[in-house]
Amino acid sequence: MKLDRSIYQQRRAALLAKMPANSVMLIAAASHQSRNGDAEYAFRQNSDFYYLTGFNEPDGLLVLKPGSTSLSVLFTQPRDRDMEIWNGYRAGPEGCVADYGVDAAYELKEIDTQMPNLIDGVDQLFYPLARKTSLDGRVKGWIESVAQRVRAGAAVPKALTDSDTLLHEMRLFKSDAEVELMAHAAEISAQAHVTAMQECRVGMNEFQLEAIIQSHCMKSGARYQAYTPIVAAGANACILHYIENDKPIADGDLILIDAGCELDNYASDITRTFPANGKFTAEQRAIYELVLKANIACIELVKPGLNWDALHQASVRILTEGLVELGLLSGDVDALIDSGAFRRFYMHRIGHWLGMDVHDVGSYRVNGEWRDLEPGMVTTVEPGLYIAPDDHSVEARWRGIGVRIEDDVLVTATGARVLTDSVPKDPDEIEALMANA
Repeated sequence: MKLDRSIYQQRRAALLAKMPANSVMLIAAASHQSRNGDAEYAFRQNSDFYYLTGFNEPDGLLVLKPGSTSLSVLFTQPRDRDMEIWNGYRAGPEGCVADYGVDAAYELKEIDTQMPNLIDGVDQLFYPLARKTSLDGRVKGWIESVAQRVRAGAAVPKALTDSDTLLHEMRLFKSDAEVELMAHAAEISAQAHVTAMQECRVGMNEFQLEAIIQSHCMKSGARYQAYTPIVAAGANACILHYIENDKPIADGDLILIDAGCELDNYASDITRTFPANGKFTAEQRAIYELVLKANIACIELVKPGLNWDALHQASVRILTEGLVELGLLSGDVDALIDSGAFRRFYMHRIGHWLGMDVHDVGSYRVNGEWRDLEPGMVTTVEPGLYIAPDDHSVEARWRGIGVRIEDDVLVTATGARVLTDSVPKDPDEIEALMANA
């Protein structure tokens, strides 16, 4: 499933319309990354570049220049039969114009000749400042080239501006086509989680569950994961970014799986926690039900106009109240919140933007204030509690329990649409699913 190529032309046109007169924006493609020796990691395009081009070759540069006749220019690798035999087909400049709809395209070897002319005399030069050292150096060189021709009438750009200010705000709001693509990715991931619950057995290794997740996604049409999956059994679930996934699964373990595929570079992101043997212990269920209460309550709050931080604060209050009821915290709830006592067990925020990046772009504050939710935003809602195995301030029966429940939620005009609701999270439903596997 892919977006129609015409969408990328529409996005470039929309961005060009937002850019100030007499400005230029530069967005660079990703490069291949070496793994070791002659091996490279699987290529993943820079999200900004792909958002505007749909072009999946490395090392290119997109140039946007508004005006009476707006211009989009792409610099790319040339057609090269010998290299194509080894590494695959290239579009070349001709293919970029014919198939990707840019106004002009050049081979990369022409970039140092063409770029000084394209930025000569502009008032603002937009690009991702200080994000890619190689691009910073080339921009500096192009500006120096223009400066050398000042006596001949050339003029260096008057200001350098971070491209994020315009581009990332566009990416924050998803179109209907983007939402449906993300919903498809979320459904594939949801069914992968269901399959992992059904096929889990005590004595398996964590990476065998990871293989089940990835296999299901690939069979369903999603070649890549949006991030390295977390498959954490037992106390490993208390390590927030645990990705070793190499420990055996023991009887009585809870298993936390945080995994989601991507489709056409759009991410899904799901976390579910379930008992390895198919049955929650009393302590596991108590923690799980508290996290679930926060997850459901926060999703119900999602609607346009809700302050982003208010969503997090709601999760903090629910979890803190529950921790007091369970005896894991003691004292006045408001005082515990004010002091941050809950952070021993809940150390992250309620969620993050989701889109082409799993932690997607877009500001959380506007003019220094937490922003309100608006239709078209997609956020995760992911409360969690993590009781360290060596936390001797709590009874031994609680130690080593880690629970997170995460859903992908679209803000609609009237409330929320949960993109990940087909994977169960009610503990009775999880136990029934595993019992019938």
